[in-house]
Amino acid sequence: MELDPKTPQFSTADPHSFASVSAHERWPVIITGTIDDLHRTVSNVPTTEEEKRAEGKGIIEDLAKLKYELQHDRQLAPLLDDGEPDIAEYNKELEARGPPTWHNVAWLFSECYLYRRIATLFNRSKFWKGYDVFSRQKMSTFKSSRPAVLELAARYKSLALEAEKQHNDGLSAQQIEDAERVIFTEMCEICLWGNATDLSLLTSLTYEDIQKLQGSEARKASEKNILVNDTKAAYDTLRDARKAKKASEERRVDIVLDNAGFELFVDLILAGYLLSSGLATTVVLRPKTIPWFVSDVVPRDFADLLNALVDPQAFYTAADDSGREHEPLTEREVEEVKFLFSQWSSFHAEGKLVLRPHQFWTGPGSYWRLPAAAPDLFEDLQSAELVLFKGDLNYRKLTSDVIPSLPFSFFVFTLKISSNSDQAAWDTTTPFTEAIGPLGPKSGICILSFRTCKADTVVGLAPGEDERLRQLPGGGGDSGARKWAWSGKWAVVSFCNGKA
Repeated sequence: MELDPKTPQFSTADPHSFASVSAHERWPVIITGTIDDLHRTVSNVPTTEEEKRAEGKGIIEDLAKLKYELQHDRQLAPLLDDGEPDIAEYNKELEARGPPTWHNVAWLFSECYLYRRIATLFNRSKFWKGYDVFSRQKMSTFKSSRPAVLELAARYKSLALEAEKQHNDGLSAQQIEDAERVIFTEMCEICLWGNATDLSLLTSLTYEDIQKLQGSEARKASEKNILVNDTKAAYDTLRDARKAKKASEERRVDIVLDNAGFELFVDLILAGYLLSSGLATTVVLRPKTIPWFVSDVVPRDFADLLNALVDPQAFYTAADDSGREHEPLTEREVEEVKFLFSQWSSFHAEGKLVLRPHQFWTGPGSYWRLPAAAPDLFEDLQSAELVLFKGDLNYRKLTSDVIPSLPFSFFVFTLKISSNSDQAAWDTTTPFTEAIGPLGPKSGICILSFRTCKADTVVGLAPGEDERLRQLPGGGGDSGARKWAWSGKWAVVSFCNGKA
């Protein structure tokens, strides 16, 4: 906590914030989903494995107790030791915070605590270690993304062949660069809007809803909603590194992953493009070490996605849980998906596409703590030409989830609930480079943050932009609630050159 900025953070006690909506509405639904998933799995355990069945039922009971504590605003209990070193860090911070209750606690800390506590139930078990209560939901949603997956597979293959053709057609270096810049921008926008299917937020999404959130037409319609777009600066960074380094030298791009399923698919689309275009020689994917925020990537999700693409015909035509049957893929669609699988598998086998998990990503606090809390990871990130941070949670952790200033009456309320009540809130016009603190200028890390806005914290906006958005229908108006930033309709792509 001492390494975080002294500005107040969003609290679940704030009735005007999405933090309160999360604690009262989202989290009980999410815990119910974990109970349902585990109950389904336990019911399929053979009767000959009675000890495993009994242990699974015990975990279900513990999840139900957790839900009760949450809904009845009990104190957050210390985490039980599961053998992992971060337990002490969580409990130390919990003690320093009060201990708080579920409906009056810093949102960022409490949501991380929630998922870490769920993980302890499985880590401490004999038969259920490593079980992911969200895995079934992740793959189901990826299957629902079929139209967008097929569209992107076709688009990617044509771009890969087009890039190869450009280099063989005698085009000038400037012509190739201009085309490359356009494709890079498109890939970044695909990567950005892939975050629209965050399962922790869209808890009642239908098959049709998912399709509406994806695809080229949806992306084109959303271009005007990118409030900050620094992709040009990020491209220049990669282009300049390619010019400055020898062909034999590594040029690495790291992707701090967010959601599994379709978003991981589009992250791999971007990774494949960076490698095939020569903008990077290595891409390091950084997943979580435990099931996290429902849909966040763990190493197994990468394998599950590739396994689904090995035989796309079988995966996409198999009946879903409702028994609904799906039309078979055409031969061309199968070929285009298998083109992706073949390329990604080759990159992975050649060591160009690497998975590198780290426990820091599931810690209780902001990324302001990174240099001191995980110096090995901090040094490793400095070796990359560019580090991409995906999604809303990574953005909140980069900026420490501080409260941007709002109308005076609301600001007074936030000061009352904040442990740092003598400090002023940041303005929404605060530069991103300032808001990320020790990861900003002179950090040695170049950062590009892709974020569709799904929480109140936002920085780097033009003067008056927040006020304009709050006056739009559903934007929050003068209520003190920044509702425009909750829906995922608006986005920011923010860059900081920490190597300058």
